[in-house]
Amino acid sequence: MDIEISETTRMVRDTVRRFVKSELIPIEPIVIRRDAERGYTDMPLIPEDIEKRLQEKASELGLWGVDVPQELGGQGLGMLTKCAVIEELKNSFVPFVLPPESPNLHLLHQLCKGAQIDKYLMPFSRGELRSCLALSEPGAGSDAGAIKTKATRKNGKWYLNGEKTWISYANKADFMVVIALAEEGGQKLGMTAFVVDKGTAGVKLSEPIPVTADHYPYSIYFDDVCVEDSNVLGEVGQAFTPLKKRLGIRRLDIASRCLGTATRCINMMIDQATRRTTFGKPLADRQAVQFMIADSYQEMAMVRMLVYALAARVDRGDSDLRMDAAIVKVQSTEMVARVVDRAIQLFGGMGLTKEMPFEYLARQVRILRIVEGPSEIHRWTIGKDLLKNGIPALS
Repeated sequence: MDIEISETTRMVRDTVRRFVKSELIPIEPIVIRRDAERGYTDMPLIPEDIEKRLQEKASELGLWGVDVPQELGGQGLGMLTKCAVIEELKNSFVPFVLPPESPNLHLLHQLCKGAQIDKYLMPFSRGELRSCLALSEPGAGSDAGAIKTKATRKNGKWYLNGEKTWISYANKADFMVVIALAEEGGQKLGMTAFVVDKGTAGVKLSEPIPVTADHYPYSIYFDDVCVEDSNVLGEVGQAFTPLKKRLGIRRLDIASRCLGTATRCINMMIDQATRRTTFGKPLADRQAVQFMIADSYQEMAMVRMLVYALAARVDRGDSDLRMDAAIVKVQSTEMVARVVDRAIQLFGGMGLTKEMPFEYLARQVRILRIVEGPSEIHRWTIGKDLLKNGIPALS
């Protein structure tokens, strides 16, 4: 549990903090307005010219490839630094992401081999290509083992058939990682990962699915999508184990987002409590307000310890993240929901307006208790593990 924050991590974190203050927070009103105006379309919340400027500025500041291994051309600063960066980045609700996306980076790093390294892994690591993970299906959300999308091998090629849904960034992805059940000659070969390029014949995207979030997901349909053996990521039938690690990294990513959002809300609560006066006294003198702020900070601080401890384990090479990633996911997403709700309550009527960020944040954080596994599934996972193995000893 002894977590050391290096001087390099502190420097990168402070650079991101300045970037957020100077570049992201000033464009928050634009994001809120575009969110209100886009209706059922997938209009990006950040205008393209501003997105380009932000990416260029972040690149100038050396914020790309923070956790990309040095052998792939990145900074190799690890997951703990990346979590600190995401936490600072989400002090603003502007949906800006530093490339590359950590979960898919780790998945591709595990699975890419041969020519795939230069074709997919290296340009993805440099932020030149974007990807999405096509895993969830209409009847297989949290239960990944229930997927039905098939990859049938015939005459030396693979043919993908099925439907994926709730796929984020499918419209922007240059390639997708598709998880399917492989089979050949009637023999079931197991869960397999395939890389499918944008524009491949037989792939069709649905209209965007309007949801409570800062981006709209899509359904993807595969109709006899033909790919080569060179499109198989990793080994046939062996996708489940690396996929579990990828999902654990994603849950750590979400938890870091929650920390940043909670910190922003707590700081705004403190500022409002010291400035706002009611019935002749500042809100800061009210015990109920003090408790709101105290509870919010305690809950946030406890989640931060969990997140940083798990990130440190990832950096040490620990791949068994399933139970602790579930704990982090539950605690962080439920914590931030409570903090945002308290912030709205403290601000009163103003907390409900679009002049403040809380109305937007309340919708944004609500989805986090469902995506990447709802809280109930993670509690089930934790409970089963404890009933089978008991409480694990501290390492």
